[in-house]
Amino acid sequence: LVGNPAAGTHVPGQLAAAAVAAARAEVAALIHATPEEIVFTSGATEADNLAIIGGARFRQGDGRHLVTALTEHKAVLECCRHLAREGWRVTWLKPDAEGIIAPSAVEAALEPDTVLVSVMHANNETGVVQDIAAIGGLCRKRRVLFHVDAAQSAGRLPVDVRALQVDLLSLSAHKIYGPKGIGALFIDREHLRRVEPLLFGGGQERGLRPGTLPTHQIVGMGEAFRIAGPRLSADRQHVTRLRDRLWARLQLIPGVIRNGHPGQSTGHILNVSVRGVEGESLHAGLGELAVASGSACTSLTDEPSYVLRVLGRSAALARSSVRFSFGRETTDDEIDRAAELFARTIADLRKRSPAVIPKIRDAQSAAGEAPGRMLARGEAGSIEAGTWVVVTASIRGEQVDRLEARVYGCPHTMAACDRVVQLLTGGTAAGLGTLDPLALAAALEIPVEKTGRLLIIQDALRNCLADWDNAGLDQRRRPWPSP
Repeated sequence: LVGNPAAGTHVPGQLAAAAVAAARAEVAALIHATPEEIVFTSGATEADNLAIIGGARFRQGDGRHLVTALTEHKAVLECCRHLAREGWRVTWLKPDAEGIIAPSAVEAALEPDTVLVSVMHANNETGVVQDIAAIGGLCRKRRVLFHVDAAQSAGRLPVDVRALQVDLLSLSAHKIYGPKGIGALFIDREHLRRVEPLLFGGGQERGLRPGTLPTHQIVGMGEAFRIAGPRLSADRQHVTRLRDRLWARLQLIPGVIRNGHPGQSTGHILNVSVRGVEGESLHAGLGELAVASGSACTSLTDEPSYVLRVLGRSAALARSSVRFSFGRETTDDEIDRAAELFARTIADLRKRSPAVIPKIRDAQSAAGEAPGRMLARGEAGSIEAGTWVVVTASIRGEQVDRLEARVYGCPHTMAACDRVVQLLTGGTAAGLGTLDPLALAAALEIPVEKTGRLLIIQDALRNCLADWDNAGLDQRRRPWPSP
């Protein structure tokens, strides 16, 4: 397959062209389309761009209004924002608390100049499935183009573009075990036929996506789609059973909540949040698992999942979310090990949480406590701020003979608190107010963008020192809290 599929004058090119044609037919068959309706792209992101921007521009003579949902993939959201900067109006639909977009909400958003609606089939973070057939019927009745991002559903749920009344459908190979870097866009030849191209060149893919076709990737995509068809039902039963097995274990852990509609969803995704546990530390503790916070496209950022925020989750709960995904090769043993690790990690983090500290402000003196020994407590930050530190010091005379730091925060914050305890235990009480956050960051190689979290540790220590000063005025002594 080394030949260029566009070079039909020699055998290598003809063989490559035949392989591409066979793959195109396999992709079309899975979604009940014809091969002529499949345009190969570099992935679902490019397919979304071509569908939304190309489709909207092709129909702009009929209007300049779009409708989409706030929980769409970034590729869809950014396309709509791009068109908005060009003067298009966009109606952003908000789902209910379980992630469902009601077809009636779509219908209410349609205006005389609406030219395109984009609603994904299955959400990439929560697995929530929308009623595409109902929305498709509404759009077809109003002669509005309907685009669906089916990257998470093709090969996992039955997809029939005719029955769903979809005009444009984005596909991805690697979501169903195909190669990365290849996808496709379905364009309904009966109702649309074409969109405005975004790239220009040699005229490949009917001029809609020019450039030499990557034969090896296209063949891989075709094979993945060919395999997915006959085993779709069995695969879905398998992953759904695994999801339910995991959720049966996780829901027993206090403070674990499920994100997204429990019934109207794909079987291969389970998204949960954990109350009272900081997200970055949670994911660090789950390092041996291939899980994500939010979508894979955004999980490397510190921003909480915008999908979960739209569903009404707090920033803290959105950050503490974990998306489990299941596939053909996932086993029961792997599910059970994941549940055990998840429970153990949560328990370990909660042991260090400030939330478990007894209130000592009004506590009585401990029986038999040595004269001159006093307790001081300092607190700074909050769960919603992402960092919460409580420092408790046992001070005899002017010396700190015991220091404890309870932390809700990222692994860097926890490591910094551990170092502070080492440095200040045995020192003078006045030393509680001398922490240099920048020096601490340099010593522990903490990224500069996390300096603000070290300032919270500094504030907690200073508040502890102030508490000791105030306690000394009225000679109150407090018992050391139980661990």
